[in-house]
Amino acid sequence: MAAGGRRSAKSERIELAPVILIKGKEGLLIDRALSAIRALALQTDPRLERSEISAAGYALGNLDILTSPSLFGESRLVLVRDAESMNDDFVKDLLAYIEAPAPEVWIVICHPGGNARGKKVLDAIAKAGFPVIPAEEIKKDQDKFELVRADVRAAGRSMDVDAMRAIVDALGSDLRAMAAAVAQLLVDVEGTVRIEDVHRYYAGRIEATGFTIADAAIAGETARALTLLRHALVTGVDPLAIVSALAMKFRTLTKVSSGSRAVIAKMPSWQVDRARRELRGWHDHALADAISAIALADEEAKGLSKDRERAIEKAVITICRLRDRR
Repeated sequence: MAAGGRRSAKSERIELAPVILIKGKEGLLIDRALSAIRALALQTDPRLERSEISAAGYALGNLDILTSPSLFGESRLVLVRDAESMNDDFVKDLLAYIEAPAPEVWIVICHPGGNARGKKVLDAIAKAGFPVIPAEEIKKDQDKFELVRADVRAAGRSMDVDAMRAIVDALGSDLRAMAAAVAQLLVDVEGTVRIEDVHRYYAGRIEATGFTIADAAIAGETARALTLLRHALVTGVDPLAIVSALAMKFRTLTKVSSGSRAVIAKMPSWQVDRARRELRGWHDHALADAISAIALADEEAKGLSKDRERAIEKAVITICRLRDRR
C-alpha cells in the first residue's frame, strides 16, 4: 500500500494505507477525503466492517479489539474524528499500532493540525510514511476559484472564468454550498457553463453580493449598483462585507493600474485581464478618490455613522460618479 506525500488538496490522490491522516479544518475537504477512502475500502472489500472511536474517551486496549482478525475475515475501516482531543491511552496504543499495523485494516485519523494535542502521534504517522491528506482551510478567493476549476476539470467539463468567479463571489463563504452549486450546474447545463447559466440558476444568490455591487459601481452603472445594494441589504448581507468587497476590487485595480511587473506577476492572469478591462474609464486621481470614499464608508459602517446603510450608499454613488470623470 503506497504512502502518499503532501500535495495540493485539490490534486490529492487518495490511496488506502494501514493509517491515514487527514490534517486540517476544512470540512469540505475532510468530507471528500473520507468519502473517497470509504469508496476505495468498499471496492476492495464489499463486506467491509466500519467503526468509529473517540480519541477523547478512548479505553486502553480498544484498538487491539477493533483491529484483531474477525471470524469472517472481513476488512475493517476505523475512523477517529476527534484526534485533537486524544487521551494518553489513545496515544500509547496508536504509537504501538503504527509500529505493527494489522493487515486489511485501515485507520483514518482526522486532526486539525496547528498546536492541537497529538503532535507526537502526527510525527510518528508521517515518519512511518503513511499518507497525510491536507485539508487546510480555504480562505482566499483565488484558492476557492482553483477549487471550482479543479471540480470542473475533474468532471471533464468546461466553465467560463466569469461564471466560476460569480459562483465564488456569491457562494464562497460556504464551500459546501459552492461545490454543490458547481456540481448541479454541471448536471443541468450542457456544454460550457457560462455566466448566463449561473445567473439563471442562482439569481437570488449571485445578483446581490458585495462583488456584484462593486462590479456595477466600477462600471459606473448607478441605478444597477443601487438596486443591487438595496436588495443585498434587505436580504441580510452584512454592510461591512459590501465595503470589504469594494475595497478588494479597488485594491486589485490599483495594483494593475500601477503597471508594476513584479506586482502583476504575482496575480492570476484572469484577474489581471479583468482588471485591465475594468480600468477603462478610470484614471489614477479617480481611483484615489474612490479608495478614499471606501475608507470613509468603512469608518462610518464601523460606528462613525448612525446609518451604516446610508454610508455605503453614498460611497457607491460617489464611485459611480467618479468613473469617466476627468
